[in-house]
Amino acid sequence: MKKFNFKIRGNTYDVIIKYFEDGIAKVEVNGSPYQVEVQKSIQESKTPILVRQDVINPKGAHKIQKETSSVTKITAPLPGNIMQIFVKVGDEVVKNDKLLMYEAMKMENMIKAEKDGVIKTIKVQNGDSVLQGDLLIEIA
Repeated sequence: MKKFNFKIRGNTYDVIIKYFEDGIAKVEVNGSPYQVEVQKSIQESKTPILVRQDVINPKGAHKIQKETSSVTKITAPLPGNIMQIFVKVGDEVVKNDKLLMYEAMKMENMIKAEKDGVIKTIKVQNGDSVLQGDLLIEIA
């Protein structure tokens, strides 16, 4: 049971809603009982509706693109300290040549060349501390 006060054209009405189901309401207005049929009206929402255009993907966009850079980046597989560097900028290396040795997790680890090429840059020095994923050497 809900109670409301309505003011219509200067007159005050005490309205009690006693029962409401399936669009029929039993109400009492200023002590007089009434049975009222309620019609639903569709009100326009004030909330804007976002309409987006369909996304058109270019042909082949679902395929994984390989990086076609001619530079190979050698990164640190684990955090550690650089112990010794075996190459210098401009040196030619072949696959599996020793590039540097570093200590990680109390073990000495050898970093080797992943491909043939020329050492383009060396980003670390002996004694440097590196984190996992840090760039060590670039081979062109």
